[in-house]
Amino acid sequence: QVQLVESGGGLVQAGGSLRLSCTASGRTFSSYAMGWFRQAPGKEREFVAAIHWRGASTHYADSVNGRFTISRDNAKNTVYLQMNSLKPEDTAVYYCAADYSPGRYPSTERYEYGFWGQGTQVTVSS
Repeated sequence: QVQLVESGGGLVQAGGSLRLSCTASGRTFSSYAMGWFRQAPGKEREFVAAIHWRGASTHYADSVNGRFTISRDNAKNTVYLQMNSLKPEDTAVYYCAADYSPGRYPSTERYEYGFWGQGTQVTVSS
């Protein structure tokens, strides 16, 4: 079993920045691709960013590309999401997720991720 705990959400004005963190426990974190997803009220949960288990590659949704950066520190079992130039449409609950299997390339699909955190709220005011 794996546990994921997100932190770093909050209220920020448009144009501001936040850094989300997700700390994992319970299995070998460094062997698994990790992703960030978000869900706004009344909408489906959508892909935001993902990172290879060694950090060798990253993927971003078009809506956040160039503004958000995903990174990981395997020594700390933590993955980060640096969010800059935030917009009101970025308002959502942000979820961290871990891949089902080790050693795979990161996916943009929810069904490829078997473990999820509880989510952290990000609110961007205009």
